[in-house]
Amino acid sequence: MESHIVKILAVTPITHNVRQFTVEKPAGYSFVPGQATEVSVNKPGWEEERRPFTFTGLNSWHELEFTIKVYDDRHSVTHELGQLKAGDELVLHDVWGTIRYKGEGTFIAGGAGVTPFIAIFRELQHTGQLGKNQLICSNKTLGDIILKDEFTTMLGKRFINTLTAQEVYGYDHHTIDEGYLKEKITDFNQQFYLCGPDPMVQQLKGILVKLAGDEALITLEI
Repeated sequence: MESHIVKILAVTPITHNVRQFTVEKPAGYSFVPGQATEVSVNKPGWEEERRPFTFTGLNSWHELEFTIKVYDDRHSVTHELGQLKAGDELVLHDVWGTIRYKGEGTFIAGGAGVTPFIAIFRELQHTGQLGKNQLICSNKTLGDIILKDEFTTMLGKRFINTLTAQEVYGYDHHTIDEGYLKEKITDFNQQFYLCGPDPMVQQLKGILVKLAGDEALITLEI
């Protein structure tokens, strides 16, 4: 397996617990929007602690970008990432991932599960192919929504947010279940893209298979 040591160029806060990491791009390194790589911190004791993170920039950019939720209450890779700054180093590995754009549809994300969709929507915007795609995001609070302004600019009313732990005017306050999907989606003969906590993804997959009648329409990370 190939590996690359890359320097962090910038760390930018996105929400209270999400950071955007801009890092060097190795020569010849390429990916498809939605794909990921395993990342480790290039510090003693952390080099082999790999975790998967999605590329959130575009392959045409000169740098790589990751948008990562940091868990400060855990002795973990993300906690360690949260301590890093420009000049520190990461180790990148092979590119992989099964979430790829297959055509217009509805993207459904739970929390940081939106990250594989960031590069996909940026690419669609860049090529003028946003079409009628819509994005439904579930977060606990308003402050947890990742890249709210950017997605709103791209999608307008087709960026739908529901908050499960907070009631805010102008936002839904509901879990994503069968009733909610029927309310937001009129035609289930379309592509569906799912990413989020595994219990949520598996539950929604079952609901969408029932409503769409075709498991081939549903894309999720496996």
